[in-house]
Amino acid sequence: MGNKKFLSLALLMLMLLSTALYGCSSGNTSEGTESGGGDEEETAEEKTLIFGRGGDSVSLDPIVVTDGESYKVTKNIFDTLVNFGEQDTEIHPGLAKEWTAAKDGLTYNFVLEEGVKFHDGTDFNAEAVVKNFERWAGGDADKFPYYGSMFGGFGSDEGHVIESVTATGDYEVEFKLKRPQAPFLKNLAMSSFGIASPTAFEEAGDKFGDSPVGTGPFKFVEWKRNDTVTLEKFDEYWVEGEPKLDKVVFRSIPDNSARLNALLSGEIDLADGITPSDATTIEGNADLQLFERPSMNIGYLGLTNTREPFDDPKVRQAMNYAIDKQAIVDAFFEGRGDVAANPIPPSISGYNDDIEPYPYDPEKAKELLKEAGLENGFDMELYAMPVPRPYMPDGQKVAEAIQKNLSDIGVNAKIVSFEWATYLEKAAAGEADAFLLGWTGDNGDADNFLYVLLDKDNIGSNNYAYYENQELHDILIKAQTEVDEDKRNELYAQAQEIIHEDAPWVPLAHSTPLLAGGKNVTNFKAHPTGSDKLSTVDLQ
Repeated sequence: MGNKKFLSLALLMLMLLSTALYGCSSGNTSEGTESGGGDEEETAEEKTLIFGRGGDSVSLDPIVVTDGESYKVTKNIFDTLVNFGEQDTEIHPGLAKEWTAAKDGLTYNFVLEEGVKFHDGTDFNAEAVVKNFERWAGGDADKFPYYGSMFGGFGSDEGHVIESVTATGDYEVEFKLKRPQAPFLKNLAMSSFGIASPTAFEEAGDKFGDSPVGTGPFKFVEWKRNDTVTLEKFDEYWVEGEPKLDKVVFRSIPDNSARLNALLSGEIDLADGITPSDATTIEGNADLQLFERPSMNIGYLGLTNTREPFDDPKVRQAMNYAIDKQAIVDAFFEGRGDVAANPIPPSISGYNDDIEPYPYDPEKAKELLKEAGLENGFDMELYAMPVPRPYMPDGQKVAEAIQKNLSDIGVNAKIVSFEWATYLEKAAAGEADAFLLGWTGDNGDADNFLYVLLDKDNIGSNNYAYYENQELHDILIKAQTEVDEDKRNELYAQAQEIIHEDAPWVPLAHSTPLLAGGKNVTNFKAHPTGSDKLSTVDLQ
């Protein structure tokens, strides 16, 4: 072979190889924005965050749900009129850029952001706000449980706080209340009250939760049940410079070990529900980072007060004495939790420090059962949570520990469980004897725990225990109306004394929930409500 032929062939082979390599490189990038012409064209790699979580959402319509797995997604599809702080529950502007409140606390006027679009291209304005509240107020506890819990009812109900919502201009809305409500603004900031496109929810009806449309940083793309929910960047998002990510995929991985392994292998970028025992694994890995969510929760064993024998307060008190709460916290929270005495965590204003947890005292429990005519014990079903939650890292193991404690006092507890949505439905319907559950505060106010979870107004919605006490109800309504913080705290202290004596639950623990992510995840801020807005999160 002559030199010229060799060089020509070599040059041809080099050109072909370069072309092939360029083709491979281009195949790993998205169709990014052009930054030049011809051979100088560059493409930007798509930034996709995969968020591994313990369970699937129940619905993506935030007003119809009460579960954190749903809010985890909807927080990023919908905006609210006002926002919480980055890692607290202080109130900041949202879709409403400013507001004024009358001195008597009965009128609020909001001025809205202009130029905001819903994901379907329709305009956000005052009329859209009115239509959302008309939709919610026209429902009932079965359809919109949180609206009734936070605003005292629906429509013409006597306890319904909101008298009217009126558009006083294209971008001005007036709320008139029947009575002052101290946590009114904090309620509006809750994920449940994300403002939806009226065009979309009127067209979709009850199916709106399958194809949600809001004004948030990400728009809905696809939901594969019990697998993934995919969101993508909303290019017309009204907050300048947000979101940073092109796509977010929420992936359901119920098993804690499998979720951790997915993070370790790089299959996912973020993971919640990290068990305390795995914290050292995360902290010892240079490629990962551990996040602590500010604690604002309660994990508890609910007792359905309308089912025998839990309609007897002596039996409910016996359950409190029978369960070794400290052992449960030591075994399953590993220094990331504290034994609970009250239904609200110590971080909430109004917490009653004078109340001590029921001590672990099996003999006292047996004595109370004997007084209740159950000296030989009884049979019951114990619902064990099928998914890890911030307040309950491993529901099955906690249930097994409780089962052992109860067997020591002659109570035979059969552990049962169901798929998450079914579990919540059956517990809310009062079908469980006893059930493991918990609550992460939505707005940082005692009302969001005591009234929402234990007031008679919320039986059948968030009051899964079906607990009813008229004296407690009167105190909680008075506390809602009272705007003096010191007086409110005194009322909540009284309320906790009543609850402690009636023992509708067995309060178990207040936890510090853990999340983990790759070192390439930047500006993630774990919010105490458990609903994390990902609009400022980036991948490096």
